[in-house]
Amino acid sequence: MVDAASGIAGKVIVVTGAASGLGLADARLLTEQGAQVVMTDIDVERGQMLAEEIDAMFLAHDVSDEARWGQVMGEVEAKYGGLDGLVNNAGVAHIANIETTSLQVWRNTMAIHLDGTFFGCQAAIKLMKATGGGSIVNMSSTAALIGIPSYLAYSAAKGGIRSMTKAIAIHCRRETLNIRCNSVHPGSINTPMVHHALKELVDVDLGAMEDQEKARVSMGIGEPDDVAHMVAYLVSDVSKHVTGAEMVVDNGDTVV
Repeated sequence: MVDAASGIAGKVIVVTGAASGLGLADARLLTEQGAQVVMTDIDVERGQMLAEEIDAMFLAHDVSDEARWGQVMGEVEAKYGGLDGLVNNAGVAHIANIETTSLQVWRNTMAIHLDGTFFGCQAAIKLMKATGGGSIVNMSSTAALIGIPSYLAYSAAKGGIRSMTKAIAIHCRRETLNIRCNSVHPGSINTPMVHHALKELVDVDLGAMEDQEKARVSMGIGEPDDVAHMVAYLVSDVSKHVTGAEMVVDNGDTVV
């Protein structure tokens, strides 16, 4: 566990897709550790409610909109004077394989995952350069490592994020920008997205089970906090020598 003494307290950190799932878990933990968290999401009503609950700032934000990224970073700079961390977490996951994926689904997935991460990294680096450096965490997936047939577009997008992260890390190191960039690769985590996948693909309704915790553990499904603690490590000063890494959080699923 990373605590405030490890270099999170006071850091200004933007978390996208923060109104639910992994993004919300990241935002909660980072605020608990003393960070000044800026939550962004397209779900404005829920995002504002949760931001008030955890004492964070909220901004409406479609990550696929390049112009909005500039506005978000401008608002962050105006309020806090700079940026220390960015967690590119926003995402979507459409169930469709190579034969059933429509062009619309493909483009929507790429716009949110790849364009959104690209825009976010560009905007964050610009602001971080002006204020002495920082840390970027890009949320990928084990789908980037092994490929999931029923999530074709998602697998491709997450694979792109994995490679993009490494290219950014190398660039920032060569240019001595004092900016680190790492990717996190969760496996099955107890989030609405995984609940939906279980129900649609294998007809399992985890939420309706009498002992959800026992079922979760038996299926090898992790909790959002398992990922949030990895994110906290990567944005903290404890990980100052870690960049270009792919941090897998999957209970060993990709190695068995």
